[in-house]
Formats: sequence, C-alpha cells, structure tokens
Amino acid sequence: MDVMSATQFDTTDADRISIDVPDDLASAESKLVFLFLTASDGATVEELHDALDIRKISLFPVLRTLTERDIVTREGANYVPRAS
Repeated sequence: MDVMSATQFDTTDADRISIDVPDDLASAESKLVFLFLTASDGATVEELHDALDIRKISLFPVLRTLTERDIVTREGANYVPRAS
C-alpha cells in the first residue's frame, strides 16, 4: 500500500505554479508570508495566523516590511501581493 505523507501532493506539472520570491527577502517568515499571499491572492492577518501558525505579533513587522518594500499592499483588511 502506498501511503502519502501530509506534505506530499499528487499533482501534475499543469497543476504546479511558479512563484518568484524577491531576492531581498531574507527571513523565512517573510518568504512564507509572501508565498502564501501570492498563492492565495491575499489574506487578512487572521487568515495568515490561522494558515501559517505564526503569532499575530510576529506577523505585523513582517507585513510592515513587505509593505514598505512595495512587495505587498494593504486593501482594507487584506494584504495582497503587488502586481508585477
């Protein structure tokens, strides 16, 4: 019996997406938040907290940095990736 772990996905090449992470993102949390926002087309702090299990107090400086670097923008309560 072939057992699939929780981190593996059965996808085809057509299902995969490619996301270019900005070179100036150094921290793992910044990269993770950026990838999540890009893959989900945006999220609130609450959604980021729930999905990534990052404390809200840690998310705010990451989001501030991403916003200051013009990598994401805030639209109401949502943070969304900037259009390339």
